[in-house]
Amino acid sequence: MKIPIIKHLVDFVEKNDVDYIHETLELLESLVDVPTLKDEETAVIGELMSNLYGAIEVHKEIAHGTTKKDALNGFMKRVLGSIS
Repeated sequence: MKIPIIKHLVDFVEKNDVDYIHETLELLESLVDVPTLKDEETAVIGELMSNLYGAIEVHKEIAHGTTKKDALNGFMKRVLGSIS
């Protein structure tokens, strides 16, 4: 996950709608089922999906009143804490 990408996606959601992110995830989930995908391609799709899911989580926090900065920082702390 990359915080600059998640931040950009959150900005996109603020200007547009979170449904675009959900629909993009549906498309990417469908693409993963293509039998001829190489491992590298599947990894790229997985990375994109993790950033999209991260943006949704941050957006939810912002919708509940958390500032964007605190929501982004809190999300990354949770991610990094789960990796340790």
